[in-house]
Amino acid sequence: MTIGFIGLGIMGRPMAKNLIKAGYKLAVYDKYAKFDDIVALGAATASSNKEVAAQNEVIITMLPNSPHVKEAILGSDGVIEGISAGKIVVDMSSIAPAASREVGEALKARGAAFLDAPVSGGEPKAIDGTLAIMVGGDQKSFDTLKPVLEKMGSSVTLVGDIGSGNVTKLANQIVVALNIAAVSEAFVLAAKAGVDPVKVFDAIKGGLAGSTVMNAKVPMILDGNFKPGFRTELHVKDLQNALDTAHALNVPVPLTAAVMETLQALTVDGLAASDHSAIVRYYEKLAKIEVRR
Repeated sequence: MTIGFIGLGIMGRPMAKNLIKAGYKLAVYDKYAKFDDIVALGAATASSNKEVAAQNEVIITMLPNSPHVKEAILGSDGVIEGISAGKIVVDMSSIAPAASREVGEALKARGAAFLDAPVSGGEPKAIDGTLAIMVGGDQKSFDTLKPVLEKMGSSVTLVGDIGSGNVTKLANQIVVALNIAAVSEAFVLAAKAGVDPVKVFDAIKGGLAGSTVMNAKVPMILDGNFKPGFRTELHVKDLQNALDTAHALNVPVPLTAAVMETLQALTVDGLAASDHSAIVRYYEKLAKIEVRR
């Protein structure tokens, strides 16, 4: 099986590397990023998205948002111009479910299959190949691609038809954002009250309040380390897609809207490129206290 990989940013780069390490033959392309390190590992290069599609059986995209995916797949010199019947396109970006369905329909008209397969876990899990991958699409294509996806993730789940993967990812991002906000409120309160936040973490992480989010983000907060893993600006994008999708379905999401405004405030403060654990900075600013060791 030959694989073309489009999009070699913070997430796509380690994911592509894991496929090469697993023995897959890769051809790579990114319109905006350099990828000499991927080529050094043995990947071939392509000159366009169209060429990636023409030369490979499976095409994986990992791009920032819906417009980028639509440009790469449906745009001029895009994947759709090089695709042929029987090939499979897997978009692992986090985008609007409606955009996934639009792309899937266009590829179906060319005889190609499509899976939307967004991921959760951020850069650390992309590097070690333990992402959670939520997939929308048909069972046959999923079964064909599952061994490939398992080289990038420790959890690979088919959740429904095309678009379902990104609906699931939006649900995931709501839970993550609200969890970080709750952790931030709680630890700012503890610090302001004069209680050692390290001891608070040790006391509550094993109880009902404990979570994967807490375990991942509190140590970063305590160290004042807001180097991304997952950038605030990307969570803004995900929550905007969540709000748009929810509103289209007449589903009220007031807590999501509130955290979105927190993220917007961080953006105004110049923290768009910081890790989303910087949500704590918003609460620290309000309370005039820092949560540190």
